This record gives sequence, C-alpha cells and structure tokens, in this order.
Amino acid sequence: MVVMAAEVQQVFDSRLNANDTTETHEIHTEECCKSCEKDEETQRSWILERNWGFTLEELFGIALKFFKEMCGKAFNPTYEENLRLVALHKQITLGPFDPKACPEIGFFDLLGNDRRKEWLQLGSMAKEDAMEDFVKLLNSCCNLFAPYVQSHKIEKEEHEKRQKAEEERLRLEREELERRRLEEEARLREENERRKQEVEQSRKDDGVRLQITHQKQHIMAVLKAQTAVQFQQYAEQQFPDNPEQQQILIQQLQEQHYQQYMHQALRLQQMALQKQQEDTGAQEAQPPVASNDTVSNPSSQSNSLHIQEDQADSKAFNLELEGKQGEVTVVAPSMWTRPQMKEFKEKVLHDKDCVVTVGRGEVLTVRVPTHEDGSHLFWEFSTDNYDIGFGLYFEWKDLTKPASNKKEEGSAVEIIEGAAQVEGEKDMEESRLPLVNEVVPVSRRDSHEEVYAGSHQYPGQGVYLLRFDNSYSLWRPKVVYYRVYYTR
Repeated sequence: MVVMAAEVQQVFDSRLNANDTTETHEIHTEECCKSCEKDEETQRSWILERNWGFTLEELFGIALKFFKEMCGKAFNPTYEENLRLVALHKQITLGPFDPKACPEIGFFDLLGNDRRKEWLQLGSMAKEDAMEDFVKLLNSCCNLFAPYVQSHKIEKEEHEKRQKAEEERLRLEREELERRRLEEEARLREENERRKQEVEQSRKDDGVRLQITHQKQHIMAVLKAQTAVQFQQYAEQQFPDNPEQQQILIQQLQEQHYQQYMHQALRLQQMALQKQQEDTGAQEAQPPVASNDTVSNPSSQSNSLHIQEDQADSKAFNLELEGKQGEVTVVAPSMWTRPQMKEFKEKVLHDKDCVVTVGRGEVLTVRVPTHEDGSHLFWEFSTDNYDIGFGLYFEWKDLTKPASNKKEEGSAVEIIEGAAQVEGEKDMEESRLPLVNEVVPVSRRDSHEEVYAGSHQYPGQGVYLLRFDNSYSLWRPKVVYYRVYYTR
C-alpha cells in the first residue's frame, strides 16, 4: 500500500510539473508574439515613413482629409471602395463593430446595412492595420493621392526648415543675449573694481597730500620761528609805513625761503648719494639716508625727496649743516628771491661801493666782518643781463687749521728731533690758516631775472666771504649790484 501511494504521488507531481511547463511555455509564446507584433509595427511604421515621409497617424490624417475634400470632385471611388473606406474609418475611430453600442438601422436603409456588413467583416482588425489599409485603398483608387501627399511632404519639409531656422535664430539670439549679459557683468565688475582702485588710490593720494601738507606746515613753522625777526626787519626796511605790504612781503619771503630750503636739502642729499655711490664703486645706488651733509627736517618723509620715514621725528628740526667730526657746526642760511629788480638797483646806485664789475674769468670776494651789535647777516644782489655764480663762506676769527707741510720727494711728513723739532713747530704755528666753513656753496644764480637775498645767523666772531664767481665766462664781465647789512 505504501508503494502504491508513492507511485500515485509521483504521477501526480509529474503531471503538475507538466502543466506548469505548458503554462510557462504558453506565457513565453504569448510574450514572443507580442514582441514580434511590436517589431512588425515598428518596421511597418518605419517603411511608411521612409516611403511617404510621414508617420502612420500623420499619413492617415492626410488621407482622411483628402477623402473628405476630394471625394466626388477630384475622384469618384466605386460603391464597394466607398463602403470599404467608410468601414475602415469606423474601425479606426470607433473600434470593432458592437451591435449593443450601435443604434438600430431600418430594413429599407440599404446603404446603412451594407456599411454595417462591411464594418462587421473587419472583425477585430487592429487600428494600425485599418489605417494602413485605408491609405493603401485610397492610393489605389485615386492617382491624385500620391502627389497630394508629396505636396504635404514638401510643405512639411519647408515648415521644418523654417522651424529649424527659427530655432537656430532663437538659439543665436539667446547666445548673443547671454554673451552680452556676461560682457555686461564683466564690464560692471571691471568698472566696480576700477572705481574701488580709484577710490583707494584717491584715498592714498589724499593721505600723502595731507601728510606733505602737515610736513610743510611743520617745517614752515620752524622756519618762521627762526626767521620771523629778520623778515620783519627786512619788510620794515622795504615798506616802512605800509603794514599790509610788509605782511605780503613776509609771506612771500617765507614761501621762497621754504622752497630754497627744500631745494638745498635735496641737493645735499643728492651729493651724499653721489658720494656714497662713488665709495661703493660698482654697487647699485641705495636710497639716500641721513649723512653729515644732509639737512635734518621732517620733509625727509615727502615723496618728492624720497627720504626714509624713520628720520621724521621732532629732534630733526634743528636746521643745521653738520660738518665732519671735530668741526664747528654752522646753522643753515635762509635764502629767497624777489622780482623788484629795478627798485633795488635804483637804491644801490646811490652807493658806488655797492656796484662792482667782475671781469671775465675772475672771482671777486667781498669780506664782511661780524658786528659786535649784530646777530644776523643779510645780503642782496642782482646783475645786468647775465647770471653769475654766488657762494657764502665764514672765516673764523679764533679757529685755525694746520697747513700741510710735506716733502715733495716722498710726500711724507717731515719729522725733526730735538731743537730742530721745536723750530719746526714754531714754523707750523706761523703757517696755520684760519678755519673757513662753507655756508652756501658756489652755484650759478639767475640774478639778472630776480633779486637774490638771504640771511644767516652769526655762528661766532669772524668774517663773511661773499664770493661772486665769473670764472666760467671767458668773454663777458658782469656788473653786480649788492647790499650787505646786519641786524640784531
């Protein structure tokens, strides 16, 4: 019994597996059929579109339009063809014939009954097949359908071309608008960046100008404090009874004094830089720094002089020309110019000693000793027609420098022993020369265009040497009008 039951179960399982295999095979076959149908429809649609230039739906629409517009006019299909076309149209639009959905038709409506019969014969024909049969039947019964479709094809191609051209034009317009937008954004960014740079540069320039203005005011305040008394006395001498003119002249003198002072500071710095370059030889030029020949003042920070900022402290306002180590310090002079040449020459002509002629190639030195009651020396000079070199030196009364006493053979200092040495020292003392300091270096002045004037504080007792240099002129003598006086 157990064996029989096992055999029955085995038979049942085999049948069940066979049924499952059959169902699976049927499902697979149905899927393959559907896939083949889709492939056939795709192939058929591609063939139609290649032959006619339209998809099946588009081609059916053109055919239906042609049938409605041209039937009975451009072509006359037969009765059977007309029935077939109408039946295919109903199959496409309404689907297979359904008696329940369609209204009843009278017995004597022969055309309606024939159309029902033709529609019924189509059975379950697919919509795509019905559209394809409709197009083929219409093309076979009317020779005008193919040219009609061809005209629509040409119109479609032209429309597509116009559409593509319009799309290309719109694309180019969009690209152009985008390019302009990007360019405008870039321009705005550049403009904003340029404005920021201009604002920053303007702020820096304003800061530099403000700094220079403060420096100038500071320097002028120091210069005014040193020259206020001298300029006031000079203005009172020029305009005794006119305070307004005195103030105007004082302002002019102070401004000219500032310009001359800055010019001299720059020149001395250039000389120091040149000396440094000569000492370093082939080395590159370094920025000018404070040296023994420079004028210490806060204008050393200004851009026009290119001096380092670390020299702009309050201790720098001593306004001194420092000599070498061991020499006596000489205060810097004050110098200015004024245009009243005619009035100056008329005043000087009354004193014949104040008009001198410096011959060609000559140097004339005027010695002016310091006065016991004076504290400052003033000078003014002018020339006719041509310029002249001018310099100022101070010869100390009680200070001397040793004269060089060297042998010509070996250029060595001679050393004498015993009594001969004492006798040599006496000779050297007799030959010692007075110490002379340069106050204003000799340089050519356009004294034929303006009156050159200046003042200098006595450094001690001694003699001022006013040097008028015409050594550079080999053909022209120069007539010099000058005036020298002192103030307390």
